[in-house]
Amino acid sequence: MTLSLDHHDHAQCTADILSRAEQTCASRGARLTEQRREVLSCVAQSHAAVGAYDIIERMADHGPRPAPITVYRALDFLEAHGLVHKVESRNAFVACSRPHQGMPAALLVCENCGLVAELDEPSAFAALETAARARGFRVRRSVIELSGICGTCGRGM
Repeated sequence: MTLSLDHHDHAQCTADILSRAEQTCASRGARLTEQRREVLSCVAQSHAAVGAYDIIERMADHGPRPAPITVYRALDFLEAHGLVHKVESRNAFVACSRPHQGMPAALLVCENCGLVAELDEPSAFAALETAARARGFRVRRSVIELSGICGTCGRGM
């Protein structure tokens, strides 16, 4: 699979993300409030990582400017329910585009255009967890980001 957004229907992608969020919250008895939904929608506007203050600006474009704490709380909720990933290297967020059923995903981050994509490789995470356990370490959270150049940006090189 090439990491690229060529021939990508982003409107459908965003609709799928929001629909999955509604289903996830309903199945867990969690509330996807209008504020949380709006924050997720702002994050899902592109596949590049977006920071909290960018989200605030996006929300202010069509309504009242939310307080930063409101956006951070919504992001915490969305991350806890596997609906967004925090891109640690950029202190920003990207919408989770596929269900992981609680399993981690590595993030592929394009250094040129900022595209962020998920990489599901359960066997790689299982190997890392096994190696950690062999050393007496219990993994609680894993963050793996691979930085490089996406397929679209790489074509010109």
